[in-house]
Parts: sequence; C-alpha cells; structure tokens
Amino acid sequence: MTRIGFYSGSFDPVTLGHTDVIRRATGLLDKLVIGIGVNPGKAPLFDDAERVAMLKEEVLAITAATKTKIEVVTFSGLAVDAARANKASIIIRGLRDGTDFDYEMQMAGMNGEMAPEIQTVYVAASPAVRHIAANLVRAVAMMGGDPSPFVSASVLKRLKAKARKQS
Repeated sequence: MTRIGFYSGSFDPVTLGHTDVIRRATGLLDKLVIGIGVNPGKAPLFDDAERVAMLKEEVLAITAATKTKIEVVTFSGLAVDAARANKASIIIRGLRDGTDFDYEMQMAGMNGEMAPEIQTVYVAASPAVRHIAANLVRAVAMMGGDPSPFVSASVLKRLKAKARKQS
C-alpha cells in the first residue's frame, strides 16, 4: 500500500520551517502532496502560481535526496476534503509550540469526524526553525527588515522583489 500524505498551508511565502517539516515528513511517506490553500476572500502576498513555483523549486533537493514523490497542488475548501481527493491516508501537520498543538488537536478531532479513514500525524519542527512563521517573515520583509535567516536564497529574492514593488 502506498502511503500518501497531505500537507496543507498558505505557504505565503514558503519558509525554512515549512521545508523542515516537508523534509522530515518524506521519511514517513511514499508520496507527499503539498496543498496550497486558496481563499478568494484573502489577498496573499504571492499569488497561487507564484506559491506553486516557489514550492516546486524548494522541494527539488528534498525529492532528490529522499526519493519520495512530492506533488504541489492548490485547493479551496476544507483541507480534509483536499486530502481525500488526493487519496491521502495521512494529514501532516507541523508543530512549533504548545499553542500550535492545542489548535492542531482541535483540527485533528474535527477532521477525524469528517474523514475517519485519514489519520493526522504531527511533525515537530526542528529547534532551529521553531520560531519561524510565514506571517512574521512577510512583515519583516515588507517593513524593510532582513528575512534571510527564515527563507531560502530563492524565496529571499522573491520577497525582496515584492518589497520593492510595495514601497
């Protein structure tokens, strides 16, 4: 049986925290589907196509190193429905701290009621990236700070370009 996992988020932008979870989750799976949540009511810094392109670029080295198949998709609606649509039996969730854990436990309970065939697996973020949150990375970049400790060189270049356009 192929173990397929679904890891969802806004990935606006993809951070070193995200790639840490992705890298570690691949050790548990045969295939990882990364779902970029699209909410028409929200205006992300990066559009859908940019986020897909960023993630595809970021996971190339992970795929090569782990031999785990990684696919990047967009979805709207419930993540549990997107997981089911992508034939995932596991939802991957990254945990940074106790606040994340409390929220994620509630989400896992709700998802378990809606899709009992899908299990939630938590991947604790590595200590070096536990403090990274995409919303804070965006804020640092847009306010002229240096987000380089939190993102790859490729994402940094994209963030700087966005910051220049905004100013």
